[in-house]
Amino acid sequence: MREYSSTAIKNRATRLALMGALSGFVLLSGCATGPNANPRDPLEPFNRGVYKFNDAVDRAVLKPVATAYVKVTPSVVRTGVNNFFGNLGDAWSAVNSVLQLHGQDAAESIMRFSFNTVFGLGGLLDIAGEAGIPRHKEDFGLTLARWGMPTGPYLVLPLLGPSDLRDTAALPVDWQGGLIRHVTPTTDRNELYLLQTVSTRANLLGASSLLEQAALDQYSFTRDVYLQYRSKQAGTESGAGTDQSPTPQNQNVPVFKWNLPNWNLPGFLNFSH
Repeated sequence: MREYSSTAIKNRATRLALMGALSGFVLLSGCATGPNANPRDPLEPFNRGVYKFNDAVDRAVLKPVATAYVKVTPSVVRTGVNNFFGNLGDAWSAVNSVLQLHGQDAAESIMRFSFNTVFGLGGLLDIAGEAGIPRHKEDFGLTLARWGMPTGPYLVLPLLGPSDLRDTAALPVDWQGGLIRHVTPTTDRNELYLLQTVSTRANLLGASSLLEQAALDQYSFTRDVYLQYRSKQAGTESGAGTDQSPTPQNQNVPVFKWNLPNWNLPGFLNFSH
């Protein structure tokens, strides 16, 4: 009886997530391209427009702020900031590992969060990492993937960057589940969101510079790397599971295996969700 109840809960959550995202997808479906379009990107004209908007905002605001942040902030401080937000992410990763019935991953995420919070100055120091406890980067989008929900079409969200239908459906849950969401007062919470966004963009300066210098279609490159990275996270590369690993349209495009962190926050070129 317990197994039946657990399955029913999973199916209900998956259906609700699909219904929540489907309405937005239907509204955008009029932008679909012709038969030669990438099957993973049927909304490419719309997505390219949003990509250009995000890129313009990034060049005008986020990138200059992130560059200044790197110049004026010592590396040890930036590392502490990264550790702090990574520690908060470990708590949400533990919850998702439980939902995925990954007991060992959940236990290790709980250990990481506990050790770093207590002995690592609130997470500024990665004591657990030094002790050899691995980090498991999980979010609700990956939970939906392991519950059997397909990826759906690729999407570029205003200000949030690369996504897909499944990850977009998971965004409200990830937002509510993040610890920063529950910080009070609101001014402190907003300051943390701002610092997290700037820190994330600063960490991606090298990747974005490489993207700008490469002689290729930046939009297609970003899309292919994002889809491959998420497929790898979900364990669905090379056709395993419910998804198919994306194949770059330009066979000369290199696919980098970046070790991208899992911030679960708004950001440009944020491949982690």
